[in-house]
Amino acid sequence: MTPAQPFDKLLEIVGDANFHQDDAAMVRFLDEPRDLFHKGARCAVTPTSVAMVQKVMQFAYQNGVSVVPQGGNTGLVGGQVPANGNEIILSLAKMRQVRDIDASTNVMTLEAGVTVLEAQKHAEEANRLFPLSLGSEGTCQIGGILSTNAGGTAVLAYGNSRDLCMGVEAVLADGRIYNGLSKLRKDNTGYDLKDLLVGAEGTLGIITAASMKMFPRPRAFETALLNIASPQVGVDVFEIVRERSGNRLTSFELLPTIGIDLQLKHDLIGRDPRSQDTPSNWHILMELSLFEGDQDGALMAVLEELVEKGLVEDASVCNSLGDRQLMWLMRENYSECQKREGDSIKHDISVAIRDIPTLIEEVDAVAEEILPGIRSVAFGHMGDGNIHYDFLAPEGFEGDLQASAPAIHAATYEILARLNGSISAEHGIGQLKADLLAQKKDPTALDMMKSIKLALDPKNILNPGKIVRP
Repeated sequence: MTPAQPFDKLLEIVGDANFHQDDAAMVRFLDEPRDLFHKGARCAVTPTSVAMVQKVMQFAYQNGVSVVPQGGNTGLVGGQVPANGNEIILSLAKMRQVRDIDASTNVMTLEAGVTVLEAQKHAEEANRLFPLSLGSEGTCQIGGILSTNAGGTAVLAYGNSRDLCMGVEAVLADGRIYNGLSKLRKDNTGYDLKDLLVGAEGTLGIITAASMKMFPRPRAFETALLNIASPQVGVDVFEIVRERSGNRLTSFELLPTIGIDLQLKHDLIGRDPRSQDTPSNWHILMELSLFEGDQDGALMAVLEELVEKGLVEDASVCNSLGDRQLMWLMRENYSECQKREGDSIKHDISVAIRDIPTLIEEVDAVAEEILPGIRSVAFGHMGDGNIHYDFLAPEGFEGDLQASAPAIHAATYEILARLNGSISAEHGIGQLKADLLAQKKDPTALDMMKSIKLALDPKNILNPGKIVRP
């Protein structure tokens, strides 16, 4: 089959309503959030069943046509859009069935197109909690978050997407179906194939459904924004709060005050959530979840101790649902406020929690040497070591910020290697970091990954150009 030949057989498989090829229809499949990747596609298909996905992959395998699996198209590293321009996009958006909700086992089985927000609501209807929470939760889908092993703000207590997944159903490159849906917490019957598919970004198989964990619903939340002097103080605070609160500590976010200033500047929040009594350049957004039997006031008790020890200079404590919503809106707006401010240089990296202060001190220093006046916006999930390390141009800068990007990237990854960190904490590899992975990954590990890819996708038709490149 040549690129010019019509996909009559593919059209027959999915039907007119699920076959998209004209320019207007393709926009939603090709435009990605960071506008970094601009390849076209031969068409997009939106299958409505596992059987239809299977037939699409059989067609693709027989004809040597590459397929890009896509969820909500919220990925930030180009894993969900074409790398070559001659692929089929296979969107799971119409596979939205809730196959089962088992409250006694605390597992729900969802098809890949169910959004994270919908999954949260389904769990709530069963008086349970689905704890995954991230800024794109209204759009990102179960298949996509598993394919990228997404994290979010509750990894500290509940783990990332891989930890929340009990099993998956997936269609392989040749059209075979892997029936790995499970509710079992103990199953020692060989290799964990589910964990192989989760985080593979659709390069080993297309996840069509998953069994996801649910948890007891908290009866209340206690939330506060703390004013602290430095990231090192944040680490000290974290160690004390975790010791005092245990599993009740569900979120612990490090936030530089520049992000709040920018949100006020661009009218993203209605009021300043910070305590103004003792201004600070750094903040911690911290939340405790209280369950039946937990006493109210756990947050205030630990805050009093932190103030007495001189670690927390001041704090804004949420006294209403509206206060809590404002705090979390402010947290989720850290990316949007940078977008409105202008161009940026971005990193999604992780180190051991104790190394976060060193990372920020050293990277900020070298970035300042490269471009004096550059504005650092290092924020994110301090409780699990994941920092979204971004830079904005200096105030009044009229040059090209991206001209400084290669030097800043190189210095950041050199420091990261010395600290035994990761070049991708939760966004994945995709196209953006495929070359970087080839440089930084342990050679033996990279060889193992390539061998697995070759075994499961010998024709290299599943999401080619992503993660490992033959």
